[in-house]
Amino acid sequence: VSDKGRLISSDVEVEVLKVTKPVENLFVHKGKVLKGNFKVAQQLTGQVDSKKRMATCRNHSATHLLHQSLKEILGPHVNQAGSLVEPERLRFDFTHYKSMTPQELKMLEEKVNQVVLANLPVETYETTLEEAKALGATALFGEKYGDQVRVVKMGDFSMELCGGTHLRSTAEVGLFKLVGESSVGAGIRRIEAVTGEEALRYVNKKEEQLEAVAKLVKAAPHELVHRVEALVKNVKELENESEALQAKLAKYQVQDLLDRVRE
Repeated sequence: VSDKGRLISSDVEVEVLKVTKPVENLFVHKGKVLKGNFKVAQQLTGQVDSKKRMATCRNHSATHLLHQSLKEILGPHVNQAGSLVEPERLRFDFTHYKSMTPQELKMLEEKVNQVVLANLPVETYETTLEEAKALGATALFGEKYGDQVRVVKMGDFSMELCGGTHLRSTAEVGLFKLVGESSVGAGIRRIEAVTGEEALRYVNKKEEQLEAVAKLVKAAPHELVHRVEALVKNVKELENESEALQAKLAKYQVQDLLDRVRE
């Protein structure tokens, strides 16, 4: 998604909510005038919301790491089929013929975080399309590229053609956390994930849920699995006992009816 921020001068203030590019080299700012009035040829200073931009950068750079990690774990047939990168989360659609196993998802999350911790430099440069392809840069099928393209390279791990905003190093992602994997069509899977502060919030929420469950079953969090296993076993035994008692009761009720038969 585009940056958000403000356009300001001494007597004008505009909140920029969205930036679009309807045609090449034309950028349209959509927003709300908070103060003053525009004048033709008036100069304004742009102030980007740096916190939102950084969050978007984390998710964008992490998407490149995710794409390459999927290729390494599932195979070279994996290709991007759509994506969404915003400050709060990332969504990545890719070609694959079946759902990922829990083991594959665990490997994927570990792989991305290993590359994050490797603190690889993120470099961007422009070159010709032919040169970029010769170097092995990943291009998106169906995407229209000009003669000059922008390459985003992350160490020796990932190299893609991309025009978006990125981090300076993979370490700035902070933490990468998978939150979902699902199907969006025949042969198309979807990964959803969070990074940075959102990943921390996600982990904190999971810990709160764990503590709430531990409190309900009266056990410490580290004893929760054993406690729940014992409760499940107990419930199963009670269910079996209940079924046996119900069968006995039914038998006595039938006998009682037979004893009261009159011709």
